[in-house]
Amino acid sequence: MTRPAITEIRPHIRDYAELTSLEVELAKDRGSLLVLPVGACEQHGDGLPLGTDNIRADHVAHAVVEQLAGGAQGQAGRAFVLPSIDYGVSPHHRFLPGTINIGPQLFIDLITSIAHQLADAGFAKLLVITGHGGNLASLGVAQQSLLETHPDFVFAYAPVSALAPESTAALPRTEVSGHCGESETSQMLAIDAHLVDTDHLSPGATRLDDLDPRARLSRTKSPSTAVTFDRYADNGVLGDPRTATAAAGEGILGEVISVLVSYCQELQKL
Repeated sequence: MTRPAITEIRPHIRDYAELTSLEVELAKDRGSLLVLPVGACEQHGDGLPLGTDNIRADHVAHAVVEQLAGGAQGQAGRAFVLPSIDYGVSPHHRFLPGTINIGPQLFIDLITSIAHQLADAGFAKLLVITGHGGNLASLGVAQQSLLETHPDFVFAYAPVSALAPESTAALPRTEVSGHCGESETSQMLAIDAHLVDTDHLSPGATRLDDLDPRARLSRTKSPSTAVTFDRYADNGVLGDPRTATAAAGEGILGEVISVLVSYCQELQKL
């Protein structure tokens, strides 16, 4: 039986999983960019959901693909969001409630397996957006592994919050800030305030002088060392999320999305 041929992908489709097999073939022929959101299932203090990192990564991925589709003429159907990976590398959160850690090797194997299959099927470009900073080292390993096995496959990866230095610098942050703190909480308020239990937002580690010597040393970016987050604070929070606002979150996410759209437009030219 001869399979039918199509010349267009349904214009409203943004998700890879919603494509038909015929549309996938056309997407490959068009050199479509695939975007993979990854996160983690881990504690996020007493006021944010366990899936905070997935929610932020997925939100950014869909916003980027939507803007790409609405940009230059003919860009619709040239970028799609893959089903997300909602578990990540979280051993540093394993002593706090709710965390499910799959570890670095399994995460690397999962990412490289997906990339191998996409490359072997004929796709050429993949951008991974991670809402969880703990995944970055493993994504770097995956990138190097793919250079060995599929050197022509373009594998890029990016964090979320770190792409918004200007908006983040404008936040009223404590001396120690980060996980479940002012930035992440602001982003979640902007995405869906109903997912934030504002009555239970509470500060965690806010001053370097409050940390024990090893925890304080781990806040130095380079050289780098690590501790489990229960060592920072009982609730695993870095900063004071009570100062977070939806408006600040919109600014952070807007900066992140703008940076990634510009980058993806360059990827699509390859």
